[in-house]
Amino acid sequence: MNAEFLSALKDLGREKGIDEEIILEAIETALISAYKKNFGFLQNVRVNVDRESGEVKVFARKEVVEEVFNDRSEISLKEAQKIHPNYVLGDIIETEVIPKDFGRIAAQTAKQVVVQRIREEERGMIYDEFSNRESDIVTGTIQRIENKNYFIDLGKIEAILAPTEQIAGEEYAIFDRIKTYIVEVKKSAKGPQIMVSRTHPGLLKRLFELEVPEIQDGIVEIKSVAREAGARSKIAVYSNDETVDCVGACVGPKGARVQAIVTELRGEKIDIVNWSKDAAEYIASALSPAKVVDVQVMETEKKAAVIVPDYQLSLAIGKEGQNARLAAKLTGWKIDIKSESQAKEAGIVYEKREFATVSNTEVE
Repeated sequence: MNAEFLSALKDLGREKGIDEEIILEAIETALISAYKKNFGFLQNVRVNVDRESGEVKVFARKEVVEEVFNDRSEISLKEAQKIHPNYVLGDIIETEVIPKDFGRIAAQTAKQVVVQRIREEERGMIYDEFSNRESDIVTGTIQRIENKNYFIDLGKIEAILAPTEQIAGEEYAIFDRIKTYIVEVKKSAKGPQIMVSRTHPGLLKRLFELEVPEIQDGIVEIKSVAREAGARSKIAVYSNDETVDCVGACVGPKGARVQAIVTELRGEKIDIVNWSKDAAEYIASALSPAKVVDVQVMETEKKAAVIVPDYQLSLAIGKEGQNARLAAKLTGWKIDIKSESQAKEAGIVYEKREFATVSNTEVE
């Protein structure tokens, strides 16, 4: 190795964002292994690469002992003091040893180490970058499709969209651009592995955060999301400013904001409802678009009995129970829905109440 090699190493370090000292230390460690493999496995050696000239020096190291059992790693006190009278027991004596042909081995080893170390550092930097982006949205291009897995090019690395994280019925072609949600970033033998999703509720939440300035500014807050990907979702929002309509802000002028999200999710229906500290109000809102007559909450059991007009029962429950199921997910309450006729037959006493209506729901 020479000064040109060190100069190239510095340039490479700057280009890749890797400290050259890390690479040089790795080269020295690798050269020790190379020396032992080729010239003396039992020897204790130290390798030094001069940071200015690039010159490589190998030093055999021996410990000063009373009685020598291994002459490759030990030297007697008597022999050590012949070298210098100041040596005492426990000292380490280093002697430069330059084996023939070691220069060629050193060059080959250095090349291998540099390539390997750069690969490891790049993988480490990519892992650090994307592990900090878990629960975030990334946009990439479909690079290839294997066994129903989509491999998405994110520029520096590929992400994997597994079949379990794909929306039913959605299909993509090579080179299609796609937005996904980073679920997990994990290390593997081949480098960082990024798992993404199109079905995760977090995708819907992040899309609203990106689309609605009031959410970015902290005026409107997303309190909860419930999602059945590809079919229907509910999102509960709250305004920290009484003058700002949180539902209207999420819908946007002429529905533009929510429509952009619906388009991205390829037609998924989205109910935007008001969040409330009052459990009854919140549950009634969560069941939109159905109108609710009364909500009786049982705090200790986290259950709620909901009464709706007879003609609203099927709407409140939804197709195959979807509306009720999403409302339960959104609020975290177990919800039992009955029509007014069913409530009377069961002897349930209730009072008709006025619940705040949601200004926008079931946006398509």
